[in-house]
Amino acid sequence: MAKGTDQKILKKFTTLAERNDPINPDLYTKYNVKRGLRYADGTGVLVGLTNIGDVVGYEMVDDEIVPVPGRLIYRGYNVEELIADAEKNKQFGFEQCVYLLLFGQLPTPKQLEDFTAYMGQCRVLPSNFTEDMIMKAPSKDIMNKIARGVLASYSYDENPEDRSVQNLLRQCIELTARFSTLAAYGYQAKRRYFDEKSMFIHNPDPTLSTAENFLRLIRMDRTYTRLEAETLDLALIIHAEHGGGNNSSLTVHVVSSADTDTYSAIAAAVGSLKGRRHGGANIRVMEMMDDIKANVKDWADENEIREYLRKISRKEAFDHTGLIYGMGHAVYTISDPREVLLKKKARALAEEKGPEFVKEFNLYDAIERIAPEVIGEFHHSNKKICANVDLYSGFVYTMLNIPRELYTPLFAISRIAGWSAHRIEEVVAGGRIYRPAYKCISKEKKFVPLMER
Repeated sequence: MAKGTDQKILKKFTTLAERNDPINPDLYTKYNVKRGLRYADGTGVLVGLTNIGDVVGYEMVDDEIVPVPGRLIYRGYNVEELIADAEKNKQFGFEQCVYLLLFGQLPTPKQLEDFTAYMGQCRVLPSNFTEDMIMKAPSKDIMNKIARGVLASYSYDENPEDRSVQNLLRQCIELTARFSTLAAYGYQAKRRYFDEKSMFIHNPDPTLSTAENFLRLIRMDRTYTRLEAETLDLALIIHAEHGGGNNSSLTVHVVSSADTDTYSAIAAAVGSLKGRRHGGANIRVMEMMDDIKANVKDWADENEIREYLRKISRKEAFDHTGLIYGMGHAVYTISDPREVLLKKKARALAEEKGPEFVKEFNLYDAIERIAPEVIGEFHHSNKKICANVDLYSGFVYTMLNIPRELYTPLFAISRIAGWSAHRIEEVVAGGRIYRPAYKCISKEKKFVPLMER
């Protein structure tokens, strides 16, 4: 059948599908359906319990919500303290963060040394994996390549179906260690086959941290500064976990509750994070910033910045959605602790990189201050709105010379730590398959035999 004919048939089928699937929004209210598993006020529907992480943006006082400065908690510990301790000891902290999320307690120096060494040994991909699973089937999308790499890892595991905690830990630690290698090699294959650029494959160094290894693997000369590695390490820590309610962590719980293997559960989470409504938010910020930088002539003129943000809010500029990306959060109101931490590093890195980056940092800082006023003005609201972590993360990655196609994979390299903890928690403490209810609103119809239609 000719390709043109195929397209005509597919177009007819598409029309049928589009006509068949729309649902009247009023029906969600009628049947009390919590769309997106959210209540009308935007708070999440409680569907489970977890010991792993917490996101604190408000407190209940006399049955009323009182906004508080945001806190991110891993296994009961404030992430700010975790980062401060690592900086005090001049250590890269992501490996300690992984240990904490997996085992629920802070490691002793010897435990951290042993765990870091074990992770280092696991970074190298199995024999022939790079040639057979990455180079022979490159992908334009690195998240797609990571998901395929995770599923392919099943075939290289001598005991893939064992659900014992010991085996789950082995699988999760190996995947956590290898994600940075999968992403870097997937990027190199893309450069070679789709971008027509040089490809360079370096072996991971088992003595280096995850942040150091990643920078080493994506750079031709394998060099980086201490501040660059520290900044990326911070980004990995603050993205490692964000409570069980985010889409990809929920995906791990749902898929794991079906009693499937680790690789299937983690690959499903990668697919969730790939979604533009989840892991791609910092790319939208960067696209918006490209537009602002191109249309605001004087980056130091706050009145000009304000006027252009008003145009964006009125759907007259950028993508015409009316959204100022990088602003607002479902839980945090006064401050996003991840943004506060990353902004501090962003300032230091900009100063190391030079005056042009400091100038751009100041533009981001101005937008952070002005955007809440513009949003409140447009919506006639006094609701407190803070910048979220996505406002600065893309800028930081740009200063690190990390290409945009690796922004979401970096998120995955970090979040695999939280996914692994949730995978083990569901297997150990869950015990029941997730089965939410859907109300069918279509009526039963009288069947018409094929030859009578």
